[in-house]
Amino acid sequence: MDEKTRLIRAGAVPAKLCKTVGPPIQRGSTVLLPDAAALYDHDQITYGRQGLAAQAALQDALASLEHAVGVSLYPSGLAALSGALLAVLKAGDEVLVTDTIYAPTRRFCDHVLKRFGVAVTYYDPGTTPQALVDGASAAVRLILLESPGSLTMEMQDVPKVAELARRRGILTACDNTWAAGHLFKPLRHGVDLSIQALTKYVGGHSDVFMGSAAASDPKLVRALSDGVLHLGWAVSPDDAYLMLRGLRTLPARLEAQGRNAMRVAEWLGEQPQVAALYYPALPGAPDHALWARDFSGAASLFTLALQPAPEAAVNAFLDALDLFGLGFSWGGYESLVISCDHQLANRRFRRDYGGPLVRLHVGLEDADDLIEDLRGALGAYDRARG
Repeated sequence: MDEKTRLIRAGAVPAKLCKTVGPPIQRGSTVLLPDAAALYDHDQITYGRQGLAAQAALQDALASLEHAVGVSLYPSGLAALSGALLAVLKAGDEVLVTDTIYAPTRRFCDHVLKRFGVAVTYYDPGTTPQALVDGASAAVRLILLESPGSLTMEMQDVPKVAELARRRGILTACDNTWAAGHLFKPLRHGVDLSIQALTKYVGGHSDVFMGSAAASDPKLVRALSDGVLHLGWAVSPDDAYLMLRGLRTLPARLEAQGRNAMRVAEWLGEQPQVAALYYPALPGAPDHALWARDFSGAASLFTLALQPAPEAAVNAFLDALDLFGLGFSWGGYESLVISCDHQLANRRFRRDYGGPLVRLHVGLEDADDLIEDLRGALGAYDRARG
């Protein structure tokens, strides 16, 4: 053969593939099939977009984490939420969505689902499971839960909602990013679809995007898989490898960060500038009993209400922080903080939380250092309040 041909064909497959602790990263769009009959064999992977070794290994690991029959991967957490909803909803359906849902999910519901003929009704997360399910119209196909809720941390009785919904033939889905599939197991509590932004705790290093949706019912597993196929979503093998690497240390990181968060929350609860704490893992906090019943541990994300003051004072508090970075994500090794009130404007059910809300994500830094950082910021808050 000519050298051009030899260079194209040489080294395509190693003579021996050594076994390593992680899966091989196969970067390939084209999949070479063994024979002509395999070209249209839909039980085989025929194109790299469907995922190769690293993606398959991550799916298997997540299925083990979630106690699922199957898991689908998406290029972001929001894509997982939107993809799971699109997989099971159709025009004419109605979906009940907790009013404390992740804000980008709300945008998808309002700007995409409604445009395609799916009715969206937001409900107060404080609604009892019986009232919620009894009040569902005949068109309701799905109830979308998030517990704790975004920003304000309201808990729901997820197992009871799932039980009552199943009796009426209504599907349930849960955004379980706060618990990362580790601290709470939606599928084990009767929920049909467990969804999470792997970007957060599973990735753990704030450097890769991905989401997942898991199911136990083979029909729902197939619906999720078909949805990914039909819409052309894909995740890269390098990203899948990074997610799998993060998953290995998930329990250790969650335990350490939860311990840090509890230390910080307990200290904040003693400070006169703090009006309230919204952290269900904290004894005495709202909905603590539900958390203690269903969760095996605490995540490191919670919200505090500062004593009433103008926005300028809240900004002074945020700007005085050094170890807490100003950033919207969470779940990584680093501590982060945001103000929350701007995000509450679109909620249907408004309540008084006691003052301006600030959300903290507590990382793996030393807890005493974080407390000192917050002490200085609370002093700046006092000075700005006058």
